[in-house]
Amino acid sequence: MTAEIINLRRARKAKSRREAELRAEENRARFGRSKHERQTTDAEQNLAARRLDASRRDRGPDEPDA
Repeated sequence: MTAEIINLRRARKAKSRREAELRAEENRARFGRSKHERQTTDAEQNLAARRLDASRRDRGPDEPDA
């Protein structure tokens, strides 16, 4: 009945690598869009906001504010 001998330095490094890979995976999911994709999304949102503002009706003096 012998126990398996492990190298603590290697175990710590392996644990550190696993944690770093998890952080990297989370960051890829969160920030993983290319510059072109971000610019396209921003442009679409700006266009939608401008179209909404352009179709907004001006309120007359006798209409209450909503």
